Amino acid sequence: MTCMDTRLTELLPKAMNLRNGDAKIIKDAGAMVLHPFGSVMRSILVAVYELQAKEVFVIGHHDCGMTSHHADSLLEKAKQRGVGQEVIDTLVSAGIQLDKWLAGFDSVEDSVKTTVQNVKNHPIFPQDVAVHGLVIHPETGKLDVVVKG
Repeated sequence: MTCMDTRLTELLPKAMNLRNGDAKIIKDAGAMVLHPFGSVMRSILVAVYELQAKEVFVIGHHDCGMTSHHADSLLEKAKQRGVGQEVIDTLVSAGIQLDKWLAGFDSVEDSVKTTVQNVKNHPIFPQDVAVHGLVIHPETGKLDVVVKG
């Protein structure tokens, strides 16, 4: 799993020496698993159980747009594009924690470590599948291991 940043589209497979068909690549803003029963975790479980993935790599990147991203900024932009405050208030009243759901992170390394733990600790994730955490430099392709699974 990696970030949706388009700079990684060609760079990441080259940096990891992957050919077409070698890996199932799941892209998500910030390469984060925020919810144990969200679509990103579901995709990881499908890759492992149905598509026989043998390892999981969580790959963040330096200079990520989610670094220091705050929900307030996104919500303000949503309002400028026509989303009413009443809609936001309704979501908050329904228990949706927009500030957490839309938040980024301060450290890509810490975010990768947290996501690795979220994947490994999922109740139906198999313990015999390694989960690695890496950070890639989006200009050079240099990969740094943060968590060796």
